[in-house]
Amino acid sequence: MHERTFGAQVRRIFKIRKRDVGHKTLRKRIIDGAEIDGLHIYQLIAAMIIASIGLNVNSTEAIIGAMLICPLMGSVIAIAYSISALDMRLLRGSIVGLLVQVGVCLLTSTLYFVISPLSNTTSELLTNSSATVWDVLIAFVGGFAGALGITRKQEPATLIAGVAVATALMPPLCSTGFGLSMRDLPLAAAALYEFLINVVFIAFGSEIVFVILHVPLKSDLDGDGIVTAEEMAEAEMRSRRLRRRLIFFSIIFAVPCLFFSHRVVYKAMQENGTVFEVQDTYNTQSVTKQLSALCKEFKSYRIGQLDSYDQKEDKLNQRTIATVTLSTDIDEDRKVRLEQFLKVAVDGIDEVVFEVEK
Repeated sequence: MHERTFGAQVRRIFKIRKRDVGHKTLRKRIIDGAEIDGLHIYQLIAAMIIASIGLNVNSTEAIIGAMLICPLMGSVIAIAYSISALDMRLLRGSIVGLLVQVGVCLLTSTLYFVISPLSNTTSELLTNSSATVWDVLIAFVGGFAGALGITRKQEPATLIAGVAVATALMPPLCSTGFGLSMRDLPLAAAALYEFLINVVFIAFGSEIVFVILHVPLKSDLDGDGIVTAEEMAEAEMRSRRLRRRLIFFSIIFAVPCLFFSHRVVYKAMQENGTVFEVQDTYNTQSVTKQLSALCKEFKSYRIGQLDSYDQKEDKLNQRTIATVTLSTDIDEDRKVRLEQFLKVAVDGIDEVVFEVEK
C-alpha cells in the first residue's frame, strides 16, 4: 500500500500535464506570440541595435538586455506547435513571420556595423559565430523549457525571457550582420548556421512537449468543417511522417557542430596541458624518409641529447647523438656517407651511432 502511494506521489510530481492551460488557451497564446505588427518590428530593431552595440564593444550586459527585449522566440515555438498540430496554415505563417524578422535583424545589424567606426572582431562576435554540440543541447533544453512555460496556467513571460537569454537567438544574427558588413562571408555563414541550429533545436525541444501534451491535430484536411474517420487517419499518418522528417533533418543539420566541437575541446585540452604538440625540432620524419631511400638496410632512426659530466672542467656537457638502426651491417664507406648526410641535414649533430638489429 505504501509502495503504491509512494509511486503515485512520484508520478504526480513528474506529471507534465499538471496545471496546464488547456488546448484552446495554449493555441491562443501561441498565435498571439507569433503575431507580427509595427510595435513588434520596432521592438526587434531596438533589440538588434542594443545587441550589435554589445557585440561591438564586448558588453555582455547589453547583449543580455537585447535578448530579454527580443521577440523572436514566439515564432520559433509557433513553428513547433504548428508541426505538432499539423496546422500547415499556421506553419507557413510562422515561417514567413520568422523570415521577415530575420531580414529586419540582418538589415539592422549590417547597417549598424557599416556605420560604426569600430571594425575590430571582438571575442563576443567570435563566440556567437561558431556552433557546437553545447549550443545544440542548450537550444534543445531551452525549447523544452520554453514550451513547458507557455503551457502553464501562470504567466510564462519570466520563463520565456530566461529561455531567450539561454538560447541566444539574437547575437548570432548580429554576428552575421557584422560578417556581411565586413564582406567576411565565412564568418557570416558560420554565425547564420549557429542561429539556424538554435532555431531548429528550440523547435525540436518544444515539439516534444506538445507531443506529450497530445496537442489536437487539425484533422479537417479538406476544410469543409466535417472531420471523417478517413481524414483523422490521414492526419495521424501525416503527423507521424512530419515528425520523423523533423528528427532526421535535425540530426543531419547538427553534424557540422561535431567538427566545431572537436576544435573547441582540443584547444581547451591544449590550454589545460592535457594535449601536448610534439615539435619535430630535428626534422626527424623527413630525415627518416631520406635514410630509407638511401640505404636498403635501414630500419629506424632516432636523435636525442646526452648529458655527460666533465670532471676536468667541472661542468655538464650536452651532446646531440643520432642513432641509425640497420638490419645488417654495412661497410665503413657507406657509414661515412650516411654520417655526412645526417650532419648536413640536421644542424648540431655531435656523433652518429650505427646499430644492427636483426
